[in-house]
Amino acid sequence: MFLQLENLLEPHEVRTIAEIARQAKFVDGKLTSPHSLTKHNVIGDAGDPLAQQASQIAMTALQRCEEARNFAFPQRVAFPVLTRYEAGMKYGAHIDAAFMPVDPQPLRSDVSCTMFVSSPEDYQGGELLIHLGTEIVRIKGKAGAAVFYPSTQVHQVVPVTAGARLVLITFIESQVPDAMQRDLLYALGEVRALEGLKMDWRNRTRLEGAINNLLRMWTR
Repeated sequence: MFLQLENLLEPHEVRTIAEIARQAKFVDGKLTSPHSLTKHNVIGDAGDPLAQQASQIAMTALQRCEEARNFAFPQRVAFPVLTRYEAGMKYGAHIDAAFMPVDPQPLRSDVSCTMFVSSPEDYQGGELLIHLGTEIVRIKGKAGAAVFYPSTQVHQVVPVTAGARLVLITFIESQVPDAMQRDLLYALGEVRALEGLKMDWRNRTRLEGAINNLLRMWTR
């Protein structure tokens, strides 16, 4: 399962990040994936204060988003990386690395997240493709939108043919590492939120108990 949110970033945050990107220092994206044969993009220099500012804005947006928390059950979140795809750039089909080099210890990537800064009209091509068995989901989010998906899922960014695609990328280590277990907990949480007040108190209490006991069983 994956989650799409229309307005993870507020309009003023999108504008600020876009302005930062016009001045920030970018470096070859392969610096973070030196063995990748399919990655062709540029990323904000981790040592650049402007790139760090963009990352902090995105991190704040993630931390305040209840729906994202309910979907990913975050334990640790990598600082989002400002990422740009210009004409001819792409990221071929891949599965994200199991561990990200984050201090003080590597972060296990359970959930990946793409936050869109560019408007779809700003570039051609550049869709995020998520492979679900024989089906392919194509995503080109509006400015401020975000998509969360299992890091174990094959995905890619098709070549940008015109303009520039600006996004922020991050990875989440979940308290519930198993994707199917996360999906079940998210579904039960949605039922509780939508139907809980309509239930007889006995059934509502049983549902609450089931959710909490599953969390006890599955969190790591």
